[in-house]
Amino acid sequence: MIRLLLASGIAALVALVGTKLLISALTRRNIGQPIHEDVPEGHTIKAGTPTMGGVAIVAGGVSGYLASNLYDGVFTWTGLAAMGAIAGAGTVGLLDDWIKIANERNLGLNKRSKTLGLLVVAVGFALVILWKTNVHTTVSFGRFDDLGWTFGKWVWVIWAVVVIFASSNAVNLTDGLDGLAAGSAILVFSAYVIIGYWIFRHPGMYQINVGLDLAVVAAAMMGACAGFLWWNAAPAQIFMGDTGSLAIGTGLAVLALSSSTVLLLPILGLLFVMETVSVIVQVVSFRTTGKRVFRMAPIHHHFELGGWPETTVIIRGWMLTGATTAVGLGLFYREFIRAGGLA
Repeated sequence: MIRLLLASGIAALVALVGTKLLISALTRRNIGQPIHEDVPEGHTIKAGTPTMGGVAIVAGGVSGYLASNLYDGVFTWTGLAAMGAIAGAGTVGLLDDWIKIANERNLGLNKRSKTLGLLVVAVGFALVILWKTNVHTTVSFGRFDDLGWTFGKWVWVIWAVVVIFASSNAVNLTDGLDGLAAGSAILVFSAYVIIGYWIFRHPGMYQINVGLDLAVVAAAMMGACAGFLWWNAAPAQIFMGDTGSLAIGTGLAVLALSSSTVLLLPILGLLFVMETVSVIVQVVSFRTTGKRVFRMAPIHHHFELGGWPETTVIIRGWMLTGATTAVGLGLFYREFIRAGGLA
């Protein structure tokens, strides 16, 4: 428990101080976020707000993880691979953010370069996990309720890539309102703190011996997001940029893959799924019928254009995520009981 508190506390402190330093440095150099033209009118006033705040999130997460393990722990390949993937995805996002700023427009890395960068991160993580750990390659909600699908090693690599791409892009789409993505991520990471610690307490049942290190990774990322949110809450003084959204999305994905709870992740992070689906539906509908289903996508803009104040959309998004994380944890515990836990 001390390791979890240390990881989250150090991460929060580093992110809190680091974000403030970033705001000061970027403001002095007049470096800010270009705003996409196709956004609700009220968002244009945010042009010039410092971005790349995800640097502080990644720094906080890595610092919290390292501090916890150096204090009283044993580094595991799973934990190191997870933090490596988070840092790698954050680096891809950082390059994207920097190009946007340098060119003073809302277009960063081209799709091919961005995809290649994330692909290297995802494949690297999957290979390390497969060859250095005892990760389960079944598809399940909570380890015991698998669908009877057990992937071969190379198929699991492809599966891991799909999950990481889907999760990182989902968080990226959600990061359109002040604090929406960061606040929601805190709740989902907190769920993985509980899941990881529960696996640690019952290693014989889950046959996963790195539960505590997974909980430490989740606690570090939870704390880092909390420290950043202090400055990112509406009205935001800084944006996380792709640096933060890709790192957070990748973090959620690698935790799900490492704990064999991939099918649970869409429930825990239902808000991220809704944002992604709204964009897909909007694009498909417009290309096939010429009509839009939503006033604007992602769906948070739909509610804004419907008259909801930005803070209302944000708070209700957090409330939804709080509810879905509770449901997800309930399902996780249900499968534990059905598998003979506490018997």
